[in-house]
Amino acid sequence: MRRSFAILGMILLAGSAGLARASGSQAAPAKPSSAAKPATAAHVAAKPTAIIDTTAGKMTCTLFPDKAPIGVANFIGLATGTKDWKNPVSGATKHNVPLYDGTIFHRVIPSFMIQGGDPAGSGSGADPVPQFKNEVSSDLLFDRPGRLAYANAGPNTNSTQFFITEVATPHLNGGYTIFGQCDEATVALVKQISHMATDPSNDRPFRPVKINHITIVRGAAAPKPAGTAAKKPGTATPKKPANPN
Repeated sequence: MRRSFAILGMILLAGSAGLARASGSQAAPAKPSSAAKPATAAHVAAKPTAIIDTTAGKMTCTLFPDKAPIGVANFIGLATGTKDWKNPVSGATKHNVPLYDGTIFHRVIPSFMIQGGDPAGSGSGADPVPQFKNEVSSDLLFDRPGRLAYANAGPNTNSTQFFITEVATPHLNGGYTIFGQCDEATVALVKQISHMATDPSNDRPFRPVKINHITIVRGAAAPKPAGTAAKKPGTATPKKPANPN
């Protein structure tokens, strides 16, 4: 009889233990899924930024290597000195020398744009680097102020000269490579520079603003721009965006 109670007690204890284990397993938290997390904005590659330090103040422009890879690579190479160029005055080849340091905004037009990037300071010197093709996107237009673009003397004659718009300039759409967008503070500075007193014969300021240095700030995973196309430099034709008038 005692043995029967003992056996019954053992069965009851075993059943209770099994229930406890089952209850414990149900209450245990599930492990987090190992599935890949969706991409967030932090994982998106940041575009490089050009900080243009001038004698009138600093300009900040975001570059578009996804829209103008050749143009952006050219600009970064010249700004940092990693791209060789030929001085249009002396003819000497420059190596590890930033081209834009010391250049001026040689042509400024109020309610339009300011133009710079010529080591000769005239806008009509020989091209310091081989000319390269236009990069035009249908979804990137001159529909707002602060567009950073290459000046040219006709299709596919981009080199080193660039301009920054003060206002929307839709008449330039399709003819010039936009390779960056400058912020509102830069547009305000562009407006200040464009309204400086100039020589009416060539729109050159009597007291030109000079570029001290251009610093390129790259994102942690910024895409690497493609290389530039090599073409024979053209003639010394002045490069400029079309006149607004």
